[in-house]
Amino acid sequence: MKRLMTALSGLALAGAMTTAAAEITVGGKNFTEQQILSNMTSQYLEGLGYDVENRAGMGSAVLRQAQENGQIDLYWEYTGTSLINYNDVTERLGPEETYERVKELDAEKGLVWLEPSAANNTYALAMREADAEERGIASLSDLAQAVNDGEELTFALNAEFYAREDGWRPLQQAYDFRVSRDDVKRMDSGLVYPALRDGDVEVGLVFATDGRIPAFDFRVLEDDKGYFPAYALTPVVRQETLEANPELAEQMNALSSLLDDETMAELNARVDVERETIEDVAQSFLEENELL
Repeated sequence: MKRLMTALSGLALAGAMTTAAAEITVGGKNFTEQQILSNMTSQYLEGLGYDVENRAGMGSAVLRQAQENGQIDLYWEYTGTSLINYNDVTERLGPEETYERVKELDAEKGLVWLEPSAANNTYALAMREADAEERGIASLSDLAQAVNDGEELTFALNAEFYAREDGWRPLQQAYDFRVSRDDVKRMDSGLVYPALRDGDVEVGLVFATDGRIPAFDFRVLEDDKGYFPAYALTPVVRQETLEANPELAEQMNALSSLLDDETMAELNARVDVERETIEDVAQSFLEENELL
């Protein structure tokens, strides 16, 4: 780790000497994770000598359109969002296939996907850590086996996932188990977390990088058959911006390499649960990793 930090520190120093006065507009969506990332990226690039404008808090479709139109140079996008929402690809692809497909399709629109992080903000099923440990459930296959063995388990799902064609019903088919309607509680996504925490249900539908997962001591069950789509968090930059600032790719890849599900969940929790400011959380992360 020390060797990595030293290399990144050297990269930051080199970038500061080569990118002075370059102008970069950083965008971000309107939820905690994206606000943290846009602020972190802005602070990071400013430290490297860029002149940065931060335009966070945008809707997903508006932000994407702004980047295609040249109003946003750089922001963090999710591979599955680009595949499904922006490129209308409906076939189920693995994580690497998803990344390669969106990289190819978006290149035609002048957008470059840099190296994906290990953070994948996809759907997941979670249990209370102590309960999962007691029941010996670590994966969705384990969960399916427990249901088929007759264990009493109640599930909390949002209404969209329960009804959608690639949601709850095909998930049961993929893992070969069946839960009765009486054992499924449909509720708003935000209510799933306290319901699971308080023991009102045994299993809840969550988002993999949500800060309440570590805060409430949940165990995310491994999707060992790869059912859920990949939503790898990745920096995306306009081709024209990258051509004007070729060192930007290596600089952003260095930041991307430090992010994974656990890291993002902890950062999100510091804002949403511990009520730290976005600016402080972003700055402390950069300082801890010697990028600022």
